[in-house]
Amino acid sequence: MNTPINILATLDGNYVKYFTVMLSSLADSNPGEYLEVYILRGREELELSAAEKLLAGRGAVHQIEIAEDRLADAPTTDRYPKEMYYRIFAAKYLPDTLDRILYLDPDLIVNGSLRELYDTPMGDNYFAAASHIGKVLTRVNELRLDMPDEGSYINSGVMLINLALLRREQDVQAVFDYIEAHRGKLILPDQDIISGLYGDRIIPLDPYRYNMTERLFVLHRQNIGKLDVESVRERSAIIHYCGRNKPWKSSYIGKLGVFYDEALSRAREKLPELDFS
Repeated sequence: MNTPINILATLDGNYVKYFTVMLSSLADSNPGEYLEVYILRGREELELSAAEKLLAGRGAVHQIEIAEDRLADAPTTDRYPKEMYYRIFAAKYLPDTLDRILYLDPDLIVNGSLRELYDTPMGDNYFAAASHIGKVLTRVNELRLDMPDEGSYINSGVMLINLALLRREQDVQAVFDYIEAHRGKLILPDQDIISGLYGDRIIPLDPYRYNMTERLFVLHRQNIGKLDVESVRERSAIIHYCGRNKPWKSSYIGKLGVFYDEALSRAREKLPELDFS
């Protein structure tokens, strides 16, 4: 039998319904897998009975409250609340029995098996994640964030995290020092910090497979062509609705919202009592 897949999410009450849809898609796309789901949250206890029902008999949901006063002054916005920092310190907050975990943003849909990704050999790397930018923007970010040579600027919405190695090597104070030194330069704070500090210790993932976005879809069609919704269905294990363009908003524009709509429909079938509006 496969070892359980450990899943990490960080969220507040505003994202519980979208997390539930994501979790439903994860369970549907990974039959036979036992899922141990860990939620890092602030002092607000989350209502996750729907998530627990979805995993009944094949997984468990664990809430872990984070009382990190040192993050009180860290840069945040309405789109990037304090909870986003928790994934940086996941090794500090999660049980010592876990040696790796797969972080998933709540604003994504799982469309395929994640076993191969989860079993990726990590070596001396802290993370495995995908990048969404080319060489020019990578160079801009290298200068903006003082990134290490040969580093990767990643999207932090999907990350395999080497907890065992981070427990041994992560310098927590260095993270806070970096935040303070780059306070005026952090645009997407958590992924800026991870890329800036650990960019040379990140395994690059195929974004088309593990972090597919509307932007990648449009750029591929403009520059290469031959990419349509059905090819995304066949190729992409994760569709990520990053940024402000969310498929549950009336202002949504895009082609990949069909995957969210399908996952939402299946979640409603399993949980008809839940309000997904």
